[in-house]
Amino acid sequence: MTFLAASCLLCPKLSAQASDDAARLRATYQSMQLLLDHNSFHRRLYLDSRESPSTVTGEIYAVMDYPFAIVSAALGDPSKGATNWCDVLLLHPNVKYCHVSASDNGNALSVNISQKEAAEEPGSTYRLRFAYDAPISGPGYLHVKLHADSGPLNTRDYQIALEAVSLDSERTFLHLTYAYSYGTIGRLAMKGYLSTFGSGKVGFTNIADPSAVQPEYVDGMRGLVERNTMRYYLAIDAWLGEPPGNPDTRLEQRLSNWFSASEEYPRQLHEIDRQQYMQMKQQEYRSQQTGQ
Repeated sequence: MTFLAASCLLCPKLSAQASDDAARLRATYQSMQLLLDHNSFHRRLYLDSRESPSTVTGEIYAVMDYPFAIVSAALGDPSKGATNWCDVLLLHPNVKYCHVSASDNGNALSVNISQKEAAEEPGSTYRLRFAYDAPISGPGYLHVKLHADSGPLNTRDYQIALEAVSLDSERTFLHLTYAYSYGTIGRLAMKGYLSTFGSGKVGFTNIADPSAVQPEYVDGMRGLVERNTMRYYLAIDAWLGEPPGNPDTRLEQRLSNWFSASEEYPRQLHEIDRQQYMQMKQQEYRSQQTGQ
């Protein structure tokens, strides 16, 4: 039996899985209409987070005004998807460098992450190596997963997962998950970070009593994962929003779009001013292109 014929033995299974997952995600969309339509985000979006003794997870469900074909081609293309994901991730202010390389199982993304949003030298950043799993796709459905075994501050099992399903000819429903795990040492290290660089920062979930006049936003590990999940979502949105054109102009517009979107939530996401962000990211993209 040829390799191609053997590989295609998996095709019906993958097709059936994609079909089931597409139906499940569309059912989720139908059940979330009120949450998507009535929220404080000024867009059709719902954010949730969970914290256990060893894992923290952030999730976003959102209606995106892009045809499914554009989302799938940009983020799930086997030949270009990993490179595009690097461009997306680098819009996040704490991601300082991203490089795609071949691995035994496909592509891998080497990502440098900083504790601070300001510019930093590569030697003071943390390196994560994300495996870019082969996308699962079917008619109107896409599932992409990035996974890193270890991360900074004794954290592990980093996951960035994206599901997308077509709603109609112009809209796509997206489910983004960002999660990581930690042991006792990792949890203590993260608490140290939250008491220094992360001090005073909050997430988006309002945990105040319903009778309270002012909101009280979740902080700590859940606040941290909510902020980062939102930043990655805004990066996906900003990247998809700029069609192919002059590379320099497109990059500048994506950076501007990401910053403008993040400033809609200043309590959670404001860290540096627009000029600082633009200059920092343009330099980081140049470093990524030259492989430094």
